[in-house]
Amino acid sequence: MAKIIGVANQKGGVGKTTTAVNLAASLGVLEKNVLIIDADPQANATSGLGISEVRYSTYNLLEHSEDVVNCIEKTSSPHLDIIPSHIDLVAAEIELVDKKEREYMLKNALEPVREDYDYIIIDCAPSLGLITINALTAADSVIIPIQCEYFALEGLGKLLNTIKNVQRIHNPNLDIEGLLLTMYDSRLRLSNQVVEEVNMHFPEMVFETIIGRNVRLSEAPSFGESILMYDAESKGAVQYIQLAEEVLMKNEGTVQPTKK
Repeated sequence: MAKIIGVANQKGGVGKTTTAVNLAASLGVLEKNVLIIDADPQANATSGLGISEVRYSTYNLLEHSEDVVNCIEKTSSPHLDIIPSHIDLVAAEIELVDKKEREYMLKNALEPVREDYDYIIIDCAPSLGLITINALTAADSVIIPIQCEYFALEGLGKLLNTIKNVQRIHNPNLDIEGLLLTMYDSRLRLSNQVVEEVNMHFPEMVFETIIGRNVRLSEAPSFGESILMYDAESKGAVQYIQLAEEVLMKNEGTVQPTKK
């Protein structure tokens, strides 16, 4: 049965979609069957994986107007499928408000395909609204990207409180997979201070892998490719493979070596 991992932070521009897309692609390269769900109306994960025409999206999934199997699209990345997003998803936030068990729409919709994948990665919107609550209710764990910049920890307390509320009310088994430091620049004193501060406050929760600033990582989405398809030898690709290996080690106690 698939392990469902949400990638969430209500702050924008922290490397959330970059992490969701490239972690999913890296797990695929490590020969795991992966489904990524774009749960952000901006649909950056969708365009970042080269999907330009969307038939059915996360909106249809949340509304239960289409079966999950019909919402799944293949990507050019090995072992990686996607449920794309569309701007229509903005309406779901309003339309779900009056529905019974509105927080469980995504969880229930995914049940039929949980046996088909090893990992399901959910790219959450940069908000703590109903769609993100749906993602956290459906997830087994959550990865929280934190950028190595000023105000890095601002808003983290709010997100952790939301996670606690979801644990208490909707999903007692929700775990924190880890805090991921992103946009690290070793030349900047501030970046190193943030790394120290996060490790000091949350010593058991921080991934060893740190994602550095990388031009190739920024360029890849404009070509509709993950960093592994765009430039497999770049620092960004190496770091996301390392992150995927950490996730596999934590969940399975072993890492499948990549084929040369």
